[in-house]
Amino acid sequence: MLDRDNVQEQDTCVRVSTSPHVLGQIAEPDCAAAVWQRDLMPAFQAWIDNLPPEHLPKARVILRPDAVESAMQQSCEIAGTPEGEERDQLVNDMSHLAQHFAKVIKAGWLRLRLDVVDTNACRKFHMDMIRARLVCTYRGTGTQYGVVQGDGDPTRITTIGAGSPMVMRGTLWPTEPDSGLRHRSPPIEGTGEVRLLLVLDPVEGPDAA
Repeated sequence: MLDRDNVQEQDTCVRVSTSPHVLGQIAEPDCAAAVWQRDLMPAFQAWIDNLPPEHLPKARVILRPDAVESAMQQSCEIAGTPEGEERDQLVNDMSHLAQHFAKVIKAGWLRLRLDVVDTNACRKFHMDMIRARLVCTYRGTGTQYGVVQGDGDPTRITTIGAGSPMVMRGTLWPTEPDSGLRHRSPPIEGTGEVRLLLVLDPVEGPDAA
């Protein structure tokens, strides 16, 4: 769930829905981001929240969307992620998100990052220098966003719930005029929190060959 009762008026450039179809609204002219608001199964969430960090899978790879499932299985094997229903759910969900995202933005190749984070990575509010990006936090505090007026940080900050994918436009797919939407990783350094974050970017140009 979003960490706010309602999306504020200033955030109307963000579409939020419990339907996965909302992610396709990123193509609409006045949409800067779209959030598929969902809760993962309680048994799965408890499993992943209690895994030792060294057994959380990691990956940095460029691949076709239909290759994500096998790549994530391999990442789990390398990390020693315990076999079972919950691991299968994680792998299948990442594969599904990759294929859905690729269809939405018409990308034949994706750059996938699966990061285990325990520091203040990307703690400043910013906009990525890419066309679009999908982020989904499976464990820990989710990505935060807000709308800025001019310089500085947003006055209202929304935190995406664990398991809820968000698709955002980057600077290479600009909103005219600038919506002011900016995002950041939540500041967690020193808290002992460990996040598991999936990031998907479209690969364009020579890297996609």
